[in-house]
Amino acid sequence: MEEAKHVDDDAGSGPAVDGRSPAGPRDRPGRSRGRHPDRSIEEQAEALKERVYATFTGLAIVLVQLSNVEHITAIRATLTLLVGIVAITAAGFAANVLACLSVHTAFPHRAEFGRMLRIAGSALASAGVPIILLAFAAFGVFELEPALRAASLVGIVTLGLIGLVAVLRTHVAWWKQLIALSALMALGLGVVLLQLLAHGH
Repeated sequence: MEEAKHVDDDAGSGPAVDGRSPAGPRDRPGRSRGRHPDRSIEEQAEALKERVYATFTGLAIVLVQLSNVEHITAIRATLTLLVGIVAITAAGFAANVLACLSVHTAFPHRAEFGRMLRIAGSALASAGVPIILLAFAAFGVFELEPALRAASLVGIVTLGLIGLVAVLRTHVAWWKQLIALSALMALGLGVVLLQLLAHGH
């Protein structure tokens, strides 16, 4: 009897069950614990990539307009930036749909379509502050040239912060981070120059 009681006591001393799954949504593979824990890491990476694309494009458009500020109006500058960002966002969205059709031989399902829309929305959001600045100039709040300068500064700071955060998250030696950041800055400058050549003609 004592042996049976000892077995029962051992069985009852196992891990307590509190009714909750040991692996919650935040612990599932592929989920991020960052700013959007409900989105997969892959989706956040794609959204960031589209945001960088759009920021580069918007920065190039603003810089071209800044170099020709005497020949354009604030309304035209605002519409040009808006159309440019919408165009590159639509191109990215169309590319995602075409990729889905090519790989899966079917149109994206509801969840996938929602993911594509969220990624496109992230790209559009990258131009929010610059467009607001140019819109203020269009309504006469301040002059166009200061608005373009402020918009270009927003784009540069945005790209710089993205690059800095990405490098700091590598957790490598400081000198390697410095080299990586310098390389990213040089690459970013090259991209901006190419964008200027493309949009300036």
